Amino acid sequence: MAHLEQILDHNHPLFKLAHAIDWPEFEQAFGKLYDPGQGRPAKPIRLMVGLHYLKHAYNLSDEDAVARWVENPYWQYFCGFSHFEHELPIDPSLMTKWRKKVKAEGMEKLLQVTIKTGLKTGAVKKAQLKKVAVDATVQEKAITFPTDAKLYQRMRQKLIKKAAECGITLRQSYVRKGKQALVMHDRYAHAR
Repeated sequence: MAHLEQILDHNHPLFKLAHAIDWPEFEQAFGKLYDPGQGRPAKPIRLMVGLHYLKHAYNLSDEDAVARWVENPYWQYFCGFSHFEHELPIDPSLMTKWRKKVKAEGMEKLLQVTIKTGLKTGAVKKAQLKKVAVDATVQEKAITFPTDAKLYQRMRQKLIKKAAECGITLRQSYVRKGKQALVMHDRYAHAR
């Protein structure tokens, strides 16, 4: 059986990146989270870190990242395997469990090593790191959707208040019916 290193193109970006990343740094950072005497043997740290890098680099779900790993020898080499494997390395749910285990600090460690590797390989310049652009379009905002029933209820209440300020007498204010309609709308929306 041939080694992946003999078969693969040494100029492929993942092959080069596999040699540029400081993998022992992850072993040192995450090794303390594993207790060798407890439970079943843990999956290799390089496999878990490598799968997370690939998942984010190719914008995949956990399931897709693990499924693609089986098909791609460059991915397997990147994750520290020396021979081509034909079976899934892990159950995709282990990726979620691993993220919970390493917590936010562990994911920050991945980012830290990524930046360090980028600087080492010349993919990123120090000057580029002085200014950070944040795309706020993907952040959640507390904005109510224009057709939301709560907006109609608030609008009705403000119109009644404004009419009272202007001395306009309304034939009906729908205070009781408005509350009832809002409750019923929520029930129907919940029931679909």
